[in-house]
Amino acid sequence: MDFSFNLNRTANVSAWRVLPNRWDFVAFPLIICLIAMAAVGFHETMAPISTLKTQAISLDPTNLPEYALRTTLRMLAAMVASLIFTLVYGTLAAKSRRAAQVLVPILDILQSVPVLGYISFTVTFFLALFPSRVLGAELAAIFAIFTSQAWNMTFSFYQSLRTVPRDLDEVSKGFHLTNWQRFWKLEVPFSMPGLIWNMMMSMSGGWFFVVASEAITVGNNTITLPGIGAYLAQAITEKNLHAVGWVILAMIVVILAYDQLLFRPLVAWADKFRMENTSSGDAPESWLLDLVRRTHLIHQLLVPLGWFFAKAARVPFRLPFAMPSFPVVQRAAPAKAGRGGLRAKLGDAIWAVFVIALTLYVVWRVVAYVRTGVTLDEVGHVLVLGLITLLRVTLLIAIASVIWVPLGVLIGLRPALAEKIQPLAQFLAAFPANLLFPVFVIVIVRFHLNPDIWLSPLIVLGTQWYILFNVIAGASAYPNDYREAAKNFHIRGSQWWRQAILPGIFPYYITGAITASGGAWNASIVAEFVQWGDTKVAAHGLGAYIAQTTAAGDYPKIILGIAVMSLFVTLFNRVLWRPLYTYAESRLRLD
Repeated sequence: MDFSFNLNRTANVSAWRVLPNRWDFVAFPLIICLIAMAAVGFHETMAPISTLKTQAISLDPTNLPEYALRTTLRMLAAMVASLIFTLVYGTLAAKSRRAAQVLVPILDILQSVPVLGYISFTVTFFLALFPSRVLGAELAAIFAIFTSQAWNMTFSFYQSLRTVPRDLDEVSKGFHLTNWQRFWKLEVPFSMPGLIWNMMMSMSGGWFFVVASEAITVGNNTITLPGIGAYLAQAITEKNLHAVGWVILAMIVVILAYDQLLFRPLVAWADKFRMENTSSGDAPESWLLDLVRRTHLIHQLLVPLGWFFAKAARVPFRLPFAMPSFPVVQRAAPAKAGRGGLRAKLGDAIWAVFVIALTLYVVWRVVAYVRTGVTLDEVGHVLVLGLITLLRVTLLIAIASVIWVPLGVLIGLRPALAEKIQPLAQFLAAFPANLLFPVFVIVIVRFHLNPDIWLSPLIVLGTQWYILFNVIAGASAYPNDYREAAKNFHIRGSQWWRQAILPGIFPYYITGAITASGGAWNASIVAEFVQWGDTKVAAHGLGAYIAQTTAAGDYPKIILGIAVMSLFVTLFNRVLWRPLYTYAESRLRLD
């Protein structure tokens, strides 16, 4: 038999697969554009800080492409930082019982601290790191955007890790996977659909506070970075409706771009991680993902990267976590006896004393600082303002839940519909409340309306989308096996909602509601105090109080407002959301 022909043929086929095809020539320009965009952004960040003062923000629409590029790069940098934070922080909180006692409450507090609160105390720090470069101001803006993205993603990942199905948990134990292997082979894939939808929500949430991150004013310090947010802030100051219209157009273009180039491919790629035995027959698609798969040269260049990550996931590392991870709510185990049990109890007691002591120390330092510029009457006044904002937030979350849970289920169970709705939902979620300031201010002043009522709808922009995106994620991850079983047993109508779909999406809804609560409190700072030119309209509430004291640079009152907001959010989560979260973990799991 002549083997030479077969060898030559195999060699020719391998060489042909490396040579670029027509799809490579389509994909290469996209890659070159992305590299050029990153290079230009890096060059701008290394410019002298003096350029920010000499180059004022211009409302000329021809500058918007450059501004859009700068804003997009900041949001992508913040997204990468948020993803790293999510994987590390969410894993520690879910796997270590003692760490969870600290990390979960801290996460509640972090999501309740408004973006303006972070900006007030971080601008000086980042500027001091790079005093002569724009990079310091860029890092401050990126960190501000990070604070509007990271908490939502972390809660989603934490929720997924806590609700890994028991059968998959037993399979991983049967294969004797280490913590490291289990993390990459089971837990990350299981959490991927929900995490990607929350990444979309987080990216949109970053747009909501892009004005605060790019046009920073704290007391006498003003830092303005070129970007869509700074452009919008300047348009609001000058009452330029034409410029506001150009901002809306630029946002539409940018959101469509990163939807098609980033999130649509991720959603299509993550569909393979759905937990089911039967196919839905209607999987999400992405032209970009199909394009990359059809290329020869680019596909071959990506093979070594995929091989590296696959090998890294199989390395048998044993991570030193305090407890086996999931599920946390398990059947009662026999009590530990002897020296091991006593050592564990002693360790828990020491850890509890340490946490309480640290908490008391932080509270003492905060109270000592706030007392320098705040009276006891002021504290009582701020608590009343907090109750007013709490009432607004609770009412709006209830309204948003009634509207968006059914619609989210409808969208999530239909991938083809989700593909069409996804860009629109991202745009609406990214729509900054600042763009509606002209309408609300003009109407309220013209008709002498009550700001306490008519400014409240602005908070919805920072509330409803967390619920919608998480419900879509839950419905998208709902196993097709269960849908087929419900159809075969003729479960329909209200019974289907009560016994099939609502239990399946409930953990996702709780995650969305928790982050919606924090998002609404943050949105209250923008929504309760609005400005259009020289005209200012304020509602009674904690958000307006923080916005006004931040503009005045009154740090003791800023800290008081942030502390009260964190207190309300934490208590609300502990009294309502956390018990529901525990119920979802123990009773409503897709096992």
